[in-house]
Amino acid sequence: SYIQKLVTLFGECLRVIKPSGSIIFNLGDKYENSNLLLVPYRFAIAVADAHPQARLVNAVTWVKRNPTPRQFKRRLVSSTEPFFHFVKTDDYFYNLDAFMVSHTARKPAKNGHRDIGKGYFEQIAQSDLSPEQKSHAQQALYGVIQEVQQGKIAGFRMKIRGIHSEPFGGQAGGRQIQLEKNGFTIIRLHGNPIKRDVIETAVESLKGNPHPAIYPTAIVEEFLHLLTREGDVVLDPFMGAGSTAVACKRLRRHYIGYELNPDYCAYAEQRLANLVVNLPLKLEGLS
Repeated sequence: SYIQKLVTLFGECLRVIKPSGSIIFNLGDKYENSNLLLVPYRFAIAVADAHPQARLVNAVTWVKRNPTPRQFKRRLVSSTEPFFHFVKTDDYFYNLDAFMVSHTARKPAKNGHRDIGKGYFEQIAQSDLSPEQKSHAQQALYGVIQEVQQGKIAGFRMKIRGIHSEPFGGQAGGRQIQLEKNGFTIIRLHGNPIKRDVIETAVESLKGNPHPAIYPTAIVEEFLHLLTREGDVVLDPFMGAGSTAVACKRLRRHYIGYELNPDYCAYAEQRLANLVVNLPLKLEGLS
């Protein structure tokens, strides 16, 4: 079957990657007799059964900003695809700081820190906390706002008893005890923004492209930032229109690609030949 052939190919990919390597597998879904087949997830489960040494780290969701317009009357337009991240050891290379940098960079609020915590003050006032607990909550909120303004922390979250859901699923722990005893708890956020398992970008359209289902080069570049270093070798067994090779060339990775369709090969080769890569300018001999 289609899935079993892909699982066999996956096994060969698993065989050739280094212990520090990763496999990214993308599959589109399809309908049969008006029934969504969940092909990508059937594949992931089949891999788990056939190759137990492979571990699925994430299912990263590509959210298409401009999905193909359809006039369905009995279902919604599909606008997402999964990219599965597999590894075979715990030693896989992972550069989290380089992933989605332009999308997760902190942007200063339009009003600075003027309105920070305003909603929490309103929620404290509306809560069923005792007057003493409300006073303590307001004082703690003032204090954590000052920490943000002074740059000591990146941000915070406040949970108020009766207003917010219990922290960490309501399991017993320090924050749960604080919530029961004091009526509130504050979670301080340090460091970089949370990196989510979502990539949101537009569907790519290329002039003269013969391939019906290319994915954006931007997605490949994000995975290259996350999972590879400059000079690493990247293998794509379904090279198609050459998006993986283009991303590798831009980011100074080596690439190996396989493609059976001669039209796709010709297009990918021409696309790479026309690619201009701006390398960093290196000046030597200047004092």
